[in-house]
Amino acid sequence: MTKTSATQLNRRAFVAGSAALIGAPALAQTQGSIEIEQDISPAVRRNISSFRSLDWRPYFNSLSNGAILVDITSRALHYWSQNGETYRLYPTSVPLTEDLTRRGRTSVIRKVEGPEWRPTPSMKKRNPEWPDYVGPGPDNPLGTHALYLSWTYYRIHGTHDTRKIGRRSSNGCIGLYNQHIAELFSRAKVGTQVLLI
Repeated sequence: MTKTSATQLNRRAFVAGSAALIGAPALAQTQGSIEIEQDISPAVRRNISSFRSLDWRPYFNSLSNGAILVDITSRALHYWSQNGETYRLYPTSVPLTEDLTRRGRTSVIRKVEGPEWRPTPSMKKRNPEWPDYVGPGPDNPLGTHALYLSWTYYRIHGTHDTRKIGRRSSNGCIGLYNQHIAELFSRAKVGTQVLLI
């Protein structure tokens, strides 16, 4: 073996060994943590590239009452004010599975600060150990604020469990960090149009 061949072999061994060492803690961390998405699909895709600003025109005819677009794939919520001067983009949690996911047009019909939570009948069937009621506070799955949609049981709400944001983790609702839902809550109004894609 020549000196050049040995050097190339050593570089390859070094690169392969380094990659293994760097990847080992991440692998160990993944195996020891609870990631809800791993139960759904062996290939978890992080769709960071599509978390970008969008124009409202392909999705809405007007900004009457403001507009909210929820992109399930990129796990992002877009908000435009009625006058078009304010645009916000927020990371979200999305439904755990496709059968829990609803897409289409709806609107905000009610706004609640300090919402109460009750599991839906289907949630209770899947999880009979869950409580029948949780009042406002740090244990409430709806966080600090909720925008109730015209679809029964569907909400855009906050969460105290920040690990859920950016993941498939909800039973149908769209979750935001509490500070983001508080901001959206102050901007959106009853009648704001909502589109989930």
